[in-house]
Amino acid sequence: MSAPIRVLICDDQAMIRTGLVTIVDAQPDLEVAGECGDGGAAVELAGKLRPDVVVMDVRMPVLDGIEATRRLAGSGVDLPVKVLVVTTFNLDEYVYEALRAGASGFLLKDAPPSQLLHGIRTVATGAALLDPEVTRRLVGRFAARIRPSSTEPGDVPLTPRELEVLRLIANGLSNGEIAATLVISQETVKTFVSRILTKLDLRDRVQAVVYAYRNSLVD
Repeated sequence: MSAPIRVLICDDQAMIRTGLVTIVDAQPDLEVAGECGDGGAAVELAGKLRPDVVVMDVRMPVLDGIEATRRLAGSGVDLPVKVLVVTTFNLDEYVYEALRAGASGFLLKDAPPSQLLHGIRTVATGAALLDPEVTRRLVGRFAARIRPSSTEPGDVPLTPRELEVLRLIANGLSNGEIAATLVISQETVKTFVSRILTKLDLRDRVQAVVYAYRNSLVD
């Protein structure tokens, strides 16, 4: 039997934090490595405990979840930790900033426990957890803030088909929707996504979306 996924729970609301701890600890393949109520403690504990996944609230005292995420998973971090942000719909802007800071995905606080558990397991594997519909909302609302680079589309090291897949990812389509659009199998889509991330040295779909907007591959 493989070792359980170790999770650090960070939320300044004690009742919510206790609920998250209870849900996670009840799973045979998950284990709560620790818990805390502010971003500063999150960074410190993550450094000591080295959890597989940090479940991070956005609005916390001492250090907010965005800055804590940046310190744990941002560019230049030697040993990045996978961060799953939990928030509410009225904090879209904070979610977007957290994703840019290095978070591997996010969930809403009112999501059912099954979605939380799925999110933790998904992020632990190294995959991104970003709901396609919310991708459309976030990127559509905040794409203008992504500063375009000077890279020309022809300079992007992707084949025409890979560029097509990247544009569909950036428009918020899931693998299934991309497969239906291009009339190919989902396995083929996964292969394309893997190649795109490798060629562009990107960690996940979140970074792929930002890359596409920065390089003017989508409007």
